Amino acid sequence: MSAASPHEEEVLGKAYDARLARRLFRYLSPYRGSLVAGIVLILFGSLFQLMGPALTAAALDVSIAPRAGAKASFVADLAAFVAGRLHWSLAGKSGVAFFAAAFLASLLLSFFLTYAQVWIVNLMGQRIMFDLREEIFAHIQRTDVGYLDRHPVGRLMTRLTSDVDALNELFTSGIVSMVGDVFSLLGIVVALFLLNPALALVTFLTLPLIVGFTAWFRKRSRETYRDIRVRLARLNAFLQEHITGMAVVQLFNRERRARDDFASINDAHRAAYVRAIFYYSVFYPGVEILSALGLGLIVWYGGSEVIRGALSIGVLVAFIQYAQRFFRPISDLSDKYNILQAAMAASERVFRLLDAAPEIVSPPAPARPRKSGRLAMEGVFFSYARGEEVLKNVSFAAEPGEKLALVGHTGAGKTTIASLFLRFYDATRGRVRVDGEDVRRFDLDDLRGRFAVVLQDPFLFTASIAENIRLGNRSITDSQIRRAAEEARAAPFIEKLPAGYETVLQERGGGLSAGQKQLISIARAFAFDPEILVLDEATANIDTETEMEIRDGLARLLTRRTALVIAHRLSTIRQASRIVVLHRGEVRESGTHAELLALGGLYAKLYRLQYRDQEALAQPAG
Repeated sequence: MSAASPHEEEVLGKAYDARLARRLFRYLSPYRGSLVAGIVLILFGSLFQLMGPALTAAALDVSIAPRAGAKASFVADLAAFVAGRLHWSLAGKSGVAFFAAAFLASLLLSFFLTYAQVWIVNLMGQRIMFDLREEIFAHIQRTDVGYLDRHPVGRLMTRLTSDVDALNELFTSGIVSMVGDVFSLLGIVVALFLLNPALALVTFLTLPLIVGFTAWFRKRSRETYRDIRVRLARLNAFLQEHITGMAVVQLFNRERRARDDFASINDAHRAAYVRAIFYYSVFYPGVEILSALGLGLIVWYGGSEVIRGALSIGVLVAFIQYAQRFFRPISDLSDKYNILQAAMAASERVFRLLDAAPEIVSPPAPARPRKSGRLAMEGVFFSYARGEEVLKNVSFAAEPGEKLALVGHTGAGKTTIASLFLRFYDATRGRVRVDGEDVRRFDLDDLRGRFAVVLQDPFLFTASIAENIRLGNRSITDSQIRRAAEEARAAPFIEKLPAGYETVLQERGGGLSAGQKQLISIARAFAFDPEILVLDEATANIDTETEMEIRDGLARLLTRRTALVIAHRLSTIRQASRIVVLHRGEVRESGTHAELLALGGLYAKLYRLQYRDQEALAQPAG
């Protein structure tokens, strides 16, 4: 990971972006009712929480320690009014019981309101996460292969996981909680001024210090938060790369070097967290000290007023309780700032992905030519990167039912040609035709439904063998799956497995040999029964004996079908109707096996270097 060009995960951006916020809140639109309910519930819950100190003040002033001449709290007057309506005496134990019952009722109501609010808001957050992940995954499935080539899979997975989690935290712990904190602060300010304006002003003397201290913490936590993300991104990248390539690490005895590199990256991540812990360990005790200073001022000034008889003891106690609650939302809002900041950064990355329009799309009015199996390229040029052409003026045609082999050195452009027919990419110049029609005029599903591809490195999913052959196509029956496996010569080893076709494979087919995985991949091609086959070095990873087992099946599969064969095996090449020899992206030779050998050109050289030994090995097996 380059320090000079940071990845998206390393950029925080603005703490609040109105444009991003408006777009984020569109995902809230279907759940507006839940959001409103959550806000209403937290407002009423906060209101009942604020009643506690006021009821304590009233109990002290009216029932426990009434003092003549001392001004009681406004709640005492309200309690006297309610008690009069209920014909309940507030004097002595009867009054204490009244206030205790009111206090208990406020606690119970606050509990149930908070419970309902947390349930509703978190349920809303989970639904929003579900919708967002569905949208991101659907978009990735529509994205063209070129985009996936330019963006690492790990980064795309981060969008679906940690970035969506950051947005969930905003919706569940951010928005509603911030509203509750602000309401609590305003409620406490109003209550303090209603109780005693002069003492309220004394209480707020420490507020500028707390605001300044909080601003310092916010700035420092922002820097450390970014640093942690940078270190974590590097740590994850290192782990993913080295765990995936562990066989190479062990093969070249690089364990000690890898361990040392990991220790360095891990230590940097630990140090970043330690710095964050330092700021948090300073901030929260600092807020406590400043709040204690505020309490000291309340006790000093309020106590003097109580002694002077200008203030009741209940009001002083209520001030102390409100002051303790006043500083807690301030520190909570600092945490909410970090949540908001992380959500803005995550939303920018998510929307950048969603805004990446696919370059390969179906046309508005697609052509649907009759299926014939004809393939053709007419003067095709193609480059993955500007100025670096992979194919140069490539032209050839494969008639229906013809077996066309592509031969050439690694990097000659063989697999690129197959990708252009499948329209994973579009040609820079020239035309790529299937069934006589330009592939750019096809509906993508229709075009790719005419092909079946067998790759050199087959990809198997964590699912049953039957599902790996069917690939979600419910029109393929169980009997068709078994018949396809028999034709591919995969049935014998499948039926020996404990659960047969229902055996669930491990990740990428772990536990199966390379040949067995390839046989399942070939059975998949049988099951889909396409008009055109692309065999991309399909037997390169299969031993000679296994290849002999599937040769008859491949012969039946190729019958009456057009085949584009990218091959390293002589047996596959010799079966071809015609061979096209590619060199550095250009067609150098074309003809049958015998014709090209007689020509004595590039193919004859390739044959002598690569294929003659294969033929010698294959003859005894034959």
